Amino acid sequence: MAGKESIEVKFRLSDGSDIGPNKYDPSTTVLSLKETILSRWPQDLGMGPRTVSDLKLINAGRILENNRTLAESRVPVGEVPGGVITMHVVVRPPQSDNEKPGKDTSKHSRCSCIIL
Repeated sequence: MAGKESIEVKFRLSDGSDIGPNKYDPSTTVLSLKETILSRWPQDLGMGPRTVSDLKLINAGRILENNRTLAESRVPVGEVPGGVITMHVVVRPPQSDNEKPGKDTSKHSRCSCIIL
C-alpha cells in the first residue's frame, strides 16, 4: 500500500518564507490545502488573502484546481522519494470597486496607438 503513505508538502510564499512542511493524506483536496494556508498565514506579512478564492497553488508550473486531490495534483517527475514537495502560493491582489465583475470598465481600459 505504498500509494497510501503521506505526502510531505511545504508552501512557499511570495516573500520566500514557508508554511510547513507538513504531511498530508493523498486524498486531501487542494481546497483543503488552501484552507490550511489561510489559517496559518503569517499575520506580519501584510496584505494576506481574505478567502481561499484569493489563493492559487502552483506545483511544477501548473495551477492546481480546488476539486483535485493531492495525489491527482502531484507531478512525479523530478520528485525525490521521501522528499518534500514545494508548492508556490500566489495571492490574488484585492480588486477595487471599479474592477469587480459586472462593472463596465471598457471606457477605462482603452488604449490607442499612433504610428508615425
